[in-house]
Amino acid sequence: MTLPSFGWLLLFFLIPSLIIFAYALKPEDSFGGVGEGWTFDTILSIFDTNYFMLIWRTLWLSCLTTLFCLVLALPVGYQLAISKPKWRRLLLILLVIPFWTSFLIRIFAWKTLLHPEGLFKKLLVAFHLASPEATLLYNSAAVLLVMVYTYLPFAVFPIYAAASKFNFQLIEAALDLGASRIEAFFKVFVPGIKKGILTAMVMVFIPAIGAYVIPDLVGGSNSEMIGNKIAQRTFNDRNLPQASALSAFLGLVVLIPMALVALWTKRSKVIEAEARNKE
Repeated sequence: MTLPSFGWLLLFFLIPSLIIFAYALKPEDSFGGVGEGWTFDTILSIFDTNYFMLIWRTLWLSCLTTLFCLVLALPVGYQLAISKPKWRRLLLILLVIPFWTSFLIRIFAWKTLLHPEGLFKKLLVAFHLASPEATLLYNSAAVLLVMVYTYLPFAVFPIYAAASKFNFQLIEAALDLGASRIEAFFKVFVPGIKKGILTAMVMVFIPAIGAYVIPDLVGGSNSEMIGNKIAQRTFNDRNLPQASALSAFLGLVVLIPMALVALWTKRSKVIEAEARNKE
């Protein structure tokens, strides 16, 4: 029964990924396509100083987006799990509603809000939280804000799924033993849903590190990420080997941490099994 799924992944995921890694080892021809032979120069070219700030900006924006989404999603997931069914359904609908609208329309809506003449800017100026000369668009802060807004539901849903299976009597036991609600939240609830937290991290970090529409629309040229450079090398410069090298690097940045987490999880299970056997 899983054969169609594996066939789909093989045809549309594994094979294209292998082609990208193969193109990353190819030289560029005179027309910007893929040249003959094999070389490591294309891969080494992305470690040039011109790409260093781009890679660094991509990593810290993606990590910050993941961190902020987790910080916001934990209390939301907790509240969803303990809410009454009618309120839970309402909150879930409110989280899903943005997906009924086109992704681009939502980004343009943020661009309108952050515009120098937009509502958000006028409110900040009215409450003396920003100067009339302040620019809310075309900077890394705007990119971070819109990315957190966009990917927050991807963190809420896995955390809520894990929280819905959590035994909240453990929270009550911690409170009876003298812990405060904050201590019970961080020392009992958070460790109890660590699998949901890891899933939320992966669900947010992967699309965040490959984002290019958000930086392009609200970030400008000074807030480019790797995704923007890949699109430029593919469509504008027609440098397919370098675009493939950047894509391969992006893939490794995602796959290596996932592999380490998988190994750590497997090792933890082995240690727990050994401890149970000793008992």
